[in-house]
Amino acid sequence: MTKVALVQLKADVDKKKNLKKILDYINKAAKRGAKLCAFPEFMMFYTTSSQSPKELASLAETINGEFVRSISKSARQNSIQVVGTFYEKSPKIDRVYDTSFLIDKNGKVLSKYRKIHLYDALGFKESNKLYAGSKIVKPTRSAIGKMGMMICYDLRFPEMSRTLVSAGSEILVAPSAWVKGEMKEEHWMTINKTRAIENGCYLISPDQVGNIYCGRSVIVDPYGKILLDMKKKEGIGIVDISLARVRQVRKNLPLLKNRRTDIYTDFKI
Repeated sequence: MTKVALVQLKADVDKKKNLKKILDYINKAAKRGAKLCAFPEFMMFYTTSSQSPKELASLAETINGEFVRSISKSARQNSIQVVGTFYEKSPKIDRVYDTSFLIDKNGKVLSKYRKIHLYDALGFKESNKLYAGSKIVKPTRSAIGKMGMMICYDLRFPEMSRTLVSAGSEILVAPSAWVKGEMKEEHWMTINKTRAIENGCYLISPDQVGNIYCGRSVIVDPYGKILLDMKKKEGIGIVDISLARVRQVRKNLPLLKNRRTDIYTDFKI
């Protein structure tokens, strides 16, 4: 069994305030024996609807900027892996990437993923401020298993999670900022459970709480059991996970083996 920490965060508009809180959570996760600590989407800061694309872009950083560099230093000092997100500068002057990253216990960035599905739905238009990534990133070996990286709205597209699992993912991590609204919590819980069940994998989904977001950060096991539901509480949760559980479920319910890829396409990365 391996301990994983999930942080449910209410992000402030102030980047420095959030960073201080993030570093504190990393320290707490390590002290509680977690091998990896996962944070939600938009943890860098909360961007209001009135903030212009240009203003947002002016606050974005590169992967080598102070924000990620500070988190890398904390990961190294606490000997823990970290999954987080940040607004990354893009080639388009008034747009930013919504980017997640995996940092190892030595402070090295192992993987970086730029969100490919922008939330242009249900009255929102992320493409007004964000710039879409162009590829699914191959799973990376982490302290808790082989990990596939997604972000929020990506969860609504089963092709993506299946592609990551076909490439070897045992765990999917989906930092999110799930917006409140009619049936939105029901969609969130159903989709997280479904992605875990259909792929026989763990689903770790840290979510934002407060502001316009619904909370309910979850960790779901490969059979669809909810191991952690943070409800509306800001804070940290710790769960034990086991790759033996992934192997057991995939053996007893061999959905991946039973696919008819002679009839339909198995996407490759």
